[in-house]
Amino acid sequence: MLRRLHPVQPDSFEFTPANLEWAKAQMTKYPEGRQQSAIIPVLWRAQEQEGWLSRAAIEYCAALLDMPYIRVLEVATFYFMFQLQPVGKIANIQICGTTSCMICGAEDLIEICKRRIAPTPHTVSEDGKFSWEEVECLGACANAPMAQIGKDYYEDLTPAKLEALLDAFSDGKVPLPGPQNGRFASEPAAGLTSLRDHGGGGGELNASAALAREFGETVKRIDGTEVPILTKWLKSDQPAAATEQARKTETREIAQEPDLPAEAGRRPEGLDAPRDDAADDLKLIKGVGPKLEELLNSLGFWHFDQVAAWGAKELAWVDANLEGFKGRASRDDWVTQAKVLAEGGETEFSSRAEKENLYDKE
Repeated sequence: MLRRLHPVQPDSFEFTPANLEWAKAQMTKYPEGRQQSAIIPVLWRAQEQEGWLSRAAIEYCAALLDMPYIRVLEVATFYFMFQLQPVGKIANIQICGTTSCMICGAEDLIEICKRRIAPTPHTVSEDGKFSWEEVECLGACANAPMAQIGKDYYEDLTPAKLEALLDAFSDGKVPLPGPQNGRFASEPAAGLTSLRDHGGGGGELNASAALAREFGETVKRIDGTEVPILTKWLKSDQPAAATEQARKTETREIAQEPDLPAEAGRRPEGLDAPRDDAADDLKLIKGVGPKLEELLNSLGFWHFDQVAAWGAKELAWVDANLEGFKGRASRDDWVTQAKVLAEGGETEFSSRAEKENLYDKE
């Protein structure tokens, strides 16, 4: 399918201050000079802010990442997740039209969209609230037919149920996503026959629907003043982000998203010099080489127990201030390693490092 930019374009685009901060934080995930690797999340954020990607937004993202405009245009036009034309101010309804959904009634859902929204796809309704399109398989075949609205799946639809959803969205409500026929998730429509426990942990909703209910912003534009799920680097002092940070620390998943900016953290207390002029060999921590050890010493960190004492905010500050190595402390889980070493124990890495003299240059 040929994808072109919309003929009517706004004059300009720029991120809100909060979204710009978020985008710059994404860029720190990648080594210096590789910021272009952040192009997809940055474009997605632009779309979340405006609802679609205009030429001005694509040019803005290209300038932000120091990329040729044509390279960013290639990304935006290649991926169907990016909308290249205005969409409804409430939601763009994406009806899955692939085999399972087609067999189970997707064409009837499309007829509803044609009647209620616009006769043709990628066209905004007269009241400006909705647009629609047919998309390829969204991977919810067991719950066909279905549609993606905003960030969520609405499954087991009928024409009447889709109309009810449109009415609710139009009234400013956000209907609960997931199966619309009473199913918990994707169990047999007639009920469980073998595995009697659906794995819900006793909750009334599956995990996806529970998250949607908790956050309740799955169709709204994102201006950055919210704290989106898993975006702890933006405002880590807010409860939702702090909770997610704590969860990731406990499960050692913090390495997946290490890039909080300096202002989001708190500088750990340092020392002017090592105690008793005897610094610990920080290179026994996996991820700390001679250059990083020198940098840590210059920041006042000389001992394992100092590193072991870092909490989430201290770790965030360190991650953001490891020039040339941003995010390394979280990625390699320095705190956990340091706790073992501070108590006189050994890690698999420290044992190997000592035996093999990994950093012995002589």
